[in-house]
Amino acid sequence: MALTAGTVALIFCGVLLSPAATAAPDSAPADTGWAANAYRGGVEVVEGPDADQETLDGSVFDDKNRNSVQDNGERGLGGVTVSNGRDITTTDSQGRYELPAFENMTVFATQPRGYQVPVDENNVAQFYYHHLPEGSPELEHGGIAPTGPLPDAVNFPLAQSQLTQSPEQHCLIGGDIQTYTEEEVPYARAGAFADLAERTDYAGCGALFIGDVVGDDPSLYPQTRELTSMLNGPARFLPGNHDLDFDAASSEHSFDSFRANLGPEYYSYDAGKTHVVALNTVEYKSGTPYNGALDERQLEWLRNDIAQVPENKLIVLAAHIPLLDYADQGSSKHQVDQVKEIYQILEGREVIALGGHTHSIENLREGDSMVGWSDVFGVDGLPFTHITAGAISGDWYSGRMLPEGYPLAVQRDGGLPGVLTLDIKNTDVKERFTVRGEDDSLQMALGLNTPRYRGWYAENVDNKGSAPEFTDPLTVSQEDLAGETWLTTNFWMGSTGSTIDVKIDGGDTAEAVRTQQMQGEGQLVGAEWSDPTAVQEQLVHGGSLADRMMHLWRLELPAGLAVGEHTAEVTATDVHGREFTQTLTFEVTE
Repeated sequence: MALTAGTVALIFCGVLLSPAATAAPDSAPADTGWAANAYRGGVEVVEGPDADQETLDGSVFDDKNRNSVQDNGERGLGGVTVSNGRDITTTDSQGRYELPAFENMTVFATQPRGYQVPVDENNVAQFYYHHLPEGSPELEHGGIAPTGPLPDAVNFPLAQSQLTQSPEQHCLIGGDIQTYTEEEVPYARAGAFADLAERTDYAGCGALFIGDVVGDDPSLYPQTRELTSMLNGPARFLPGNHDLDFDAASSEHSFDSFRANLGPEYYSYDAGKTHVVALNTVEYKSGTPYNGALDERQLEWLRNDIAQVPENKLIVLAAHIPLLDYADQGSSKHQVDQVKEIYQILEGREVIALGGHTHSIENLREGDSMVGWSDVFGVDGLPFTHITAGAISGDWYSGRMLPEGYPLAVQRDGGLPGVLTLDIKNTDVKERFTVRGEDDSLQMALGLNTPRYRGWYAENVDNKGSAPEFTDPLTVSQEDLAGETWLTTNFWMGSTGSTIDVKIDGGDTAEAVRTQQMQGEGQLVGAEWSDPTAVQEQLVHGGSLADRMMHLWRLELPAGLAVGEHTAEVTATDVHGREFTQTLTFEVTE
């Protein structure tokens, strides 16, 4: 089909589709589920070229008939934010906008509360238009196809949505899918994505996958999109350091294949009283290692974006490389150089920051501090909550294979693979981690750290993946009880303000002690600070080593416990007052 001036086309992830491909859905589908009723469509591109190649204009409109075309009678929506990735404007009363144009920009609309952007057949949100007239330079994985000159208009359709109007939202956050090969894709499918296919609570806020979507192979993006077709809500992505076009000659094109398949490097959207900001915190220049940073253009955009957000909204700031984290607390590469500037931009706001990258789970609260944050970044205490969301891949799909069809993949902090959910009511947030294949009741791992375990650890710490099994891990001799034996509780979403209470054999309650106080100290590393349950998997079956973490509690067992079987009832209480109880049975021998 030939496209002429005035021809209307739709853009799906940078692919131009003919109008014939956009028939309107039935007005009253019988099925009430997401699959039948999702608002499917794309951005409306009115072909030009525009006589003015210095300015892009268009409209944001209420797509009443949900056909992605602004038909007669479909009103424009005023006050909607539109950006070119640097400048920000809001639509006028007729829904019109204008923005300066420049090469290799991505123009996007910020979804407002009470409306939803369309999604494609794989549930990937469609709210952007790439402008790269000649296309990407030659890249192994294609990059962005030539877009030609500026079109006559780029119009952003929105559909009214009670899902995003509701003050109660459930924002799903998935870290590090990170499939390196086609053989690893089924692990993700049988794991977290099968779980998400059974959930229906995130249709408003949707799912945000926070980087390392693939493992250094952009040819796997189509398989990732097939995974998101399983979701019951919109999918959005931000880039990680394993999502790069490594053959790009300049940083300007280092995420072109990501952009072509999944969307902008950074953007924002609203659901309920929550404003979600997705950042690109990966700086990559050809021939040099990546670094955690934002360039000046993105910082300028962030300042402008936050300036548009009413002060009564919650801001969720998501990135791949975390602003700050425990796992790499002394590393500049694995945290964000501009963290203090970002804090200044967000000063006085209600904020929660999210990160991935470390393949660990961390719930860092306001006031927490580490020596590395102070020494490297000059930050003496966190101004608001920072959560590292864990990884869908866990420890890079390592470890023994489970009957469910995926590896156990215990992470470097002893946590298990899974997804984070932010349960939000108005601006009140409660974080929830769901372990792959489990319900929300599983929140911790219990074990025994005995002198015998520490001896086995010392003998095998350099033999990850080939160590002999540690026999009878829940057995302790009376002699070892006298030599410091701890009951360990790895409470994965535990934080400052959490407590661990233990009853041995139904007796009095004793409070366990957190190993990391998060009061400006460094990391405590080694066998005595490790999670024995995790380490016994990792040294025998391979993977990282859970020899440090910020969510471990220990209770020294009484030296006088009698020979025989004993029980420890452990109740973990999180910072929100929610209680989780597990029982460990262990044996004392002569």
